[in-house]
Amino acid sequence: MYQNIKDFKVPKGFRGKSIITVQLWFIINATLFRFSPRIANKWRKFLLIIFGAKIGTNVLIRPSAKILYPWNLEIGNYSWIGDNVTIYNMGKIQIGDDTVISQKSYLCSGTHDHKKPTFDIFAKPIHIGNEVWIAADVFVAPDVTIGDGTVVGYRSTVSKNLPPNMICIGNPAKPVKNR
Repeated sequence: MYQNIKDFKVPKGFRGKSIITVQLWFIINATLFRFSPRIANKWRKFLLIIFGAKIGTNVLIRPSAKILYPWNLEIGNYSWIGDNVTIYNMGKIQIGDDTVISQKSYLCSGTHDHKKPTFDIFAKPIHIGNEVWIAADVFVAPDVTIGDGTVVGYRSTVSKNLPPNMICIGNPAKPVKNR
């Protein structure tokens, strides 16, 4: 047997907040955050901060961005989160200063253990450095660090750490030249 979903259980405290806080965030995210005007960056930043996010100065977050757990999110100064970006942050996700996460990219810090029939869920952090550009429709896997100054080309899959100051492309993403 590969997996037995009926025996799956979310570990106690896995979400990092009470189920009431989680549900309240889901409601706020689906309404006040999502339907805010594009120019209302300060409003979206305020909503994320009251739910525990750490967000720097002059951060742009589009209203169509999806953020699972604000309390697991840190964004540095002058960074951008584009349209339809998903931040699936079961574990901590840190985004540095002057970093751009372009439209439809997906940062995923949680997954399941395929070796256990109970399909255990676990989270690993993602660290994205300063002055990084993650181009459109990039997938970043759990337990990945992307070095300062790196560019990840569109539609790439980042499953391993990427060094600083490189242009990286592909599936899996690999360094192809200096930035």
